Parts: sequence; structure tokens; C-alpha cells
Amino acid sequence: MLWATACVAALGFLVALEIAARHYGLPGPVTNQAREVIFPPKSGFLLYASMALMMVVLTWRQRLVAAGVAIGIDLAIFTVRWALGIEVTDGHPFGNGALWVILGYAVVAVTRRTGRERLLLLQGVGLAMLLVAGRKTGDTFLLITSKTRPAVLDQYVATADHALGNPSWLVGELVKATGPVGSHVLDYVYIQLPIAAVVVTLYQLRHVAVERRFPDHHLVRTFLVIGLVGPLVYLVFPVVGPVFAYGSGAFGTGGGHWPVAHLWPHTPPPLTAPHPMRFDAITPRNCMPSLHTAWATAIFIHSRKGPRVLRFAGAFWLIATLGATLGFGYHYGADLVAGAVFTLTIEAALRSHGRGWDRSGIQLVAHGATVFTALLLSYRYLSSPMAEHPWMFGPLLLLALASVIHGYLRTTKQWAPQPAPVPQPEPQPEPA
Repeated sequence: MLWATACVAALGFLVALEIAARHYGLPGPVTNQAREVIFPPKSGFLLYASMALMMVVLTWRQRLVAAGVAIGIDLAIFTVRWALGIEVTDGHPFGNGALWVILGYAVVAVTRRTGRERLLLLQGVGLAMLLVAGRKTGDTFLLITSKTRPAVLDQYVATADHALGNPSWLVGELVKATGPVGSHVLDYVYIQLPIAAVVVTLYQLRHVAVERRFPDHHLVRTFLVIGLVGPLVYLVFPVVGPVFAYGSGAFGTGGGHWPVAHLWPHTPPPLTAPHPMRFDAITPRNCMPSLHTAWATAIFIHSRKGPRVLRFAGAFWLIATLGATLGFGYHYGADLVAGAVFTLTIEAALRSHGRGWDRSGIQLVAHGATVFTALLLSYRYLSSPMAEHPWMFGPLLLLALASVIHGYLRTTKQWAPQPAPVPQPEPQPEPA
């Protein structure tokens, strides 16, 4: 029943986004996904990663067959395009085969499986399609934010960011100093965040094929909820980011008169009275909170119970993502603080729902939601005092984040199953 409800809700959400996109004369997520059955997909890596998620429910023999079929289909499509002289200029030359295999297993589940096996295979297919659809819905939702929110609040966040020392300007200069090597590494980490999530998820779901059931909680659940709730906040707090609002030259947008000033990353913004400013109808208002920070935080949390190499990778991805979001001017420091609190609150809510709500879970979620709301309100209505008194408000922001982190660690430690004490053998009486 839960999976059926989730599928119906997801389908309704996709249809609503499709209608909204059509209202603006653009194809929506359903159309864009349907095109990738034949046309070059936007992200071939993501389609193969999604197929890998589906294969957690298959045996090793079935996995090898599925991978071989996907590669064979891609080779066949590539050969046809080459023979017809079709050049792939918008998208990847591979990935269609992975999507065909995912859709094929959906047909197999309905026509060739019954009972528990059908449900398990449909869950695997649904997991893969949710990851694929999440990318498409995100693109459409970003379009909606740019069309429906003509004014942005960047001046408020940039002013409040003085309390944190303007980290986007500082890290932007550092990334520039590293040259193309540092930029390329951070860019790869930033773009391939879903692949890192798939790696962690595959580790968490490694026993599904044997146990024939999914665990109660895993990373994909957190990823999807972050992607569903986060864009709603974009509509409440529209922000485009320093590279767009304050960028210039190679670092900016080339948007003519839209930037409020050409300052990033060389000169921090001046302390002036902030106010909403109009911006173009193209740039997404996708900064508050930083969902890249939120997703990277979720990857870090879920990698903690893995082997050492996975824990190291999770920590590296989090640090590199923070560096990329700031160093490329996509986010302000205030966005990152809000994004981390956002993730911890969602993660706490999902874990509480899975284990059953109790006092500790309710308190943790309420605390995280209160801190997140207070952050948004302070950025909007207290940005000038925050900039004028950075030595007071900067530590307060970090303490607010630390309080949520501390509450999450303390509460989840209480939730962890305690090892049962080993019974000690009773001492035997010595013979007389």
C-alpha cells in the first residue's frame, strides 16, 4: 500500500509539472524522459546508475544478462546513428540501452512474475525510475522558479553572509588560484553527485537479492524527499547565487544589466540596505537552501556505517561539494548552513517514521524545523544587523547548526540497537 501510494503521488506530481511546463511552451519531465527511449539522453551515466540500482533485486546471472543487453542496445543504436550520419550534439551517445532494460524488467514483472517476486522486482524498477524522474522533475521545477519568481532576495543573503566572512568570495579566489586542475576536480564532483549517491546506496542494498526485501531506510529515500521538498522552499525564498547576482567576466553570466554589481569573486559586496531585485526569466532560483550541500550531507551520513574506503569517499564528496558550491559562486555560505540543517531534519523525520514516532524523534524534528525556519527569517529580516555585528551573529549561526548536529547524533545514538550482554557461566562449586 505504501509503495502504491508513493507511485500514485509521484505520477500525479509528474503530470502536474508536465502541465506547468507546457503552460510556458516547454516540454515537461514526462516528455523529456519519453524522448530518451530513442534520442540521445541528457545523462547516460545516470541511466546506467539507475539500472544498477534496479539490479540489486536480481541474481548475479540476471545482472550480467541485463548489463550485456543494455550495452548491446547502445552499440546497436550507436551503429545506426553512425550509419545515418547522425551526430550527437545534445546529450550522451549511450544510456538508451539502460533505460530499455529498466522498462523491459517492468514488463517482465507484470507479465512473468507473481506475488512477492513481482512486488520486489517492481520495487527495483520503481527505485531506478524514481532516480531518473527526479532529475527530470528537478530541471522542470527550476524552470518554474525562474518563470514565477521575477524578484530575487540575493541582496539579503549576501548581506547576511558578512556574518560568516563572505565565504563564497574567499573560496572563489582559492579555486581561481588552483587553476584548471582544481576547477575540473570540483566540477566533476559537483556534477556527478548522483553517482556518489548510487555507490552508497548499492552498498546499503547489497543484501536485497538474498534477503528478498529492502531495508527500512536507505539513502534514496532521503535523496528523493530532499528533492521533493527543497524546490518548494525555492518558491518561498528565491535566490540565484553570487556568480549570477554579483558575477563579472568569465565568472559571471554575461547577463548585461541583471547583476546588481560586478564584484564576485574579487570584491565582497558593500554593506547597503538590501531589497528585492528583479532578475531574468532564465536563471533558476535554486540557492536557498543549497540542495547540493543537503545531498552531500546525506551521502556523508549514510556512508558512516560502510567500510573505511566508503567513509573516506563520503567525507571527500562532502568537503569537495562544499568547496564547489562556494568556489564556483553557486551559493552563499548562508545557503550551506541552511542546507545542512535541512538534511538533518529530513533524515531525522524519515528515521522516526521508520522506527515509529516517539518523544525523542518529535523533539529532534521540531528542533531542526524551528532552526531552519529561524535561519530563513533571520536572513530575510535581520540581514543588516547580522552584517553590522558579525562577531555576534556569525557564532550564533554556527551554534544553531551545531545544536542540530548534536541533537541528531545524540538521538540517533539512543536509537541504535544495544548489544545484548553475553551471559556469563555460573561458577561451579569446587569438589570437596
